[in-house]
Amino acid sequence: MARQQLLGLFLVLAIMVAVVWGDPRGGCDQDRQDMIRECKKYEGWPAEPKIEPSEACCAVWQRANIPCLCAGVTKEKEKVWCMEKVVYVAKFCKKPFQPGYQCGSYTVPSSLGQ
Repeated sequence: MARQQLLGLFLVLAIMVAVVWGDPRGGCDQDRQDMIRECKKYEGWPAEPKIEPSEACCAVWQRANIPCLCAGVTKEKEKVWCMEKVVYVAKFCKKPFQPGYQCGSYTVPSSLGQ
């Protein structure tokens, strides 16, 4: 009986940790939602003008799982998000992409990175 109670307690703790800290596999749904909410107006089409992002947008960039976000970039999303502006915002927020980095189908050119 005590073993079953201990197992039940462990299960409850595991669920609580998952709820508080998120998916341990590294999902980035919250980062994606935060990026849309705080940065979309700085990263959408048209490519010009480039506008300095807000502190809130930069805060999202600083904590976001960028490789996870980039893995989810599709051709359809690239019709909404201007990847040149995404690179600009990343650089402005002091989290630049390396030249040659692949985000979706977009490859960061050497002239835009770092």
